[in-house]
Amino acid sequence: MEIWQSIVEALQAMSPVEVLGVLFGILGVWLAAKPSVWTWPASLVSVGMYVLVFYDARLYADMGLNVFYFFTSLYGWYLWLYGGKNHSERKVGHTTIKEFSVLALFGALFTLGLGYFLDNYTNADLSYTDSATTAVSLIGYWMMAKKQLENWIVWLVVDVVYVGVYTYKELYLTSFLYIVFLALCVQGYRNWNKELVQQQQKVVA
Repeated sequence: MEIWQSIVEALQAMSPVEVLGVLFGILGVWLAAKPSVWTWPASLVSVGMYVLVFYDARLYADMGLNVFYFFTSLYGWYLWLYGGKNHSERKVGHTTIKEFSVLALFGALFTLGLGYFLDNYTNADLSYTDSATTAVSLIGYWMMAKKQLENWIVWLVVDVVYVGVYTYKELYLTSFLYIVFLALCVQGYRNWNKELVQQQQKVVA
């Protein structure tokens, strides 16, 4: 009985801004998993809401991350429409070893640098965890914008951590959102891999 009362109280405490962020976040990832270019306008609404949510929660790295998401969504929208050969629709591809090595180095340096800054010069909570998830999310979003299959593996790893972080911060609806994201990551990988195989078969034929 106490558990249900706690759930009801948590739901009542959730802001309309967070609710909108969750709804459009689910829609955006579902569309990305298809994959549909309409993921980007849906994502623009979601990340705009989460800039406000994370500012209020004092998760400043995540707030900055969503500002980055906003502009990267515009880039991804353009790239998916015109990033292929002769400005055609971009096809699903792979991340090269060189690209992944550069991204991994960036992620490590970003985590250490931002974590140190937040831990020593702000009142941010979970400074290094927040910085690490931010770094990995930057990498995942960039890979998604470039329509690289491996972005789903990156998201799967970081979303597991996010579920714990947002539960700790009592952002229960956002935590639930990331559980949904985990399932969509699996579906997204399957769909994109299927599309990639079909593309390769067409080339062979």
